[in-house]
Amino acid sequence: MKKAVLENFEKAFGKRDDVKAYFAPGRVNLIGEHTDYNGGHVFPCALTIGTYGAAAKRDDNKLRFYSVNQNRVGVIESSLDDLKPSDKAGWTNYPKGVVWAFEKRGMKLDKGFDMVIYGNIPNGSGLSSSASLEVLTGFILRDLYGFDTDNKNLALIGQYSENNFNGCNCGIMDQFAVAMGKENNAIFLDTADLSFEYAPIKLEGAKIIIANTNKKHKLTDSQYNARRSMCEAALAILQKTTDIKGLGDLSIEEFEKIKDQLTDPDMQRKAKHAVYENQRTIEAVKALKDGDLEHFGKLMRQSHESLRDDYDVTGIELDTLAEEAWKIPGVIGSRMTGGGFGGCTVSIVKDEAIENFKKTVGENYKKKIGYDATFYTVEIGGGPEVI
Repeated sequence: MKKAVLENFEKAFGKRDDVKAYFAPGRVNLIGEHTDYNGGHVFPCALTIGTYGAAAKRDDNKLRFYSVNQNRVGVIESSLDDLKPSDKAGWTNYPKGVVWAFEKRGMKLDKGFDMVIYGNIPNGSGLSSSASLEVLTGFILRDLYGFDTDNKNLALIGQYSENNFNGCNCGIMDQFAVAMGKENNAIFLDTADLSFEYAPIKLEGAKIIIANTNKKHKLTDSQYNARRSMCEAALAILQKTTDIKGLGDLSIEEFEKIKDQLTDPDMQRKAKHAVYENQRTIEAVKALKDGDLEHFGKLMRQSHESLRDDYDVTGIELDTLAEEAWKIPGVIGSRMTGGGFGGCTVSIVKDEAIENFKKTVGENYKKKIGYDATFYTVEIGGGPEVI
């Protein structure tokens, strides 16, 4: 991938001695979905697949971008004087948004740059190709221009640009997992105050398998922002009688006592998911620390059922993958991961069951949905780096 990205840089922009290569991972969330914008806990990890980049500074104000994945589009050109989102900018709205967000924080670029990217995260899979690209861009800007900012800030800048430049009201989880990833560890993150700890993932005799529905989804166009708005409305109602900053502040017992203040049944279900999922995530990390993978797996299933029945973000494709996985002996746990409405499931599968899992779930999915799912055995990787 490094060789490919450097060769493509030369093809697109000519030979340069000062070009450097970079990498930022994708992420998968093991449990804790739609809790990050509700002030709850999440438990993601960075992956060894992600986005590769090659970049070099220019001596004018031009910004030139080329994606190996979208080579038919060719070079997309912009400039530091034109940092506005536009349809014709396509995928380059993400790196442009990061440049814009850097400038908002007083880190103004003195010159433009050329950049080539090449990702091996399946597009539209919900494994955070956008957050990976945002963090990669921030990491490149820090390296090329010598800005004084840490990886945690790169995550916050990426989230800010996605919220305010690209219009997806996402929480902090994706960018944080990408920027702060650590090999063989997941990140137990409290999104209320960004305190976190690394939790070693020891899967003796089992692997993490991602199953992609291959149903394309785009969070900005989806119901994602609507879910967030409903949770904010629920919070505002509960704050009239309870001193909380986010739904994640409530225990299950506290929520059950006051839930009837939410008279809209749909709103009550959405708030219930946010509260219960947060507590599930805390419980799941404890189970992992205790070496109780079986209990972790049960909580993964409960998470999916809540996302299906209360939060209503799964859909037939994700439900089919999860429900077929639960039937297979040797599957410790399986659930949707990411924003939902398509994308992927994450499963923990015993080594001896992997082939049967892929074959049986794959066949039953195709029978029901009409097209193939794709399966990936993934490893937990580190954060962004110069390669």
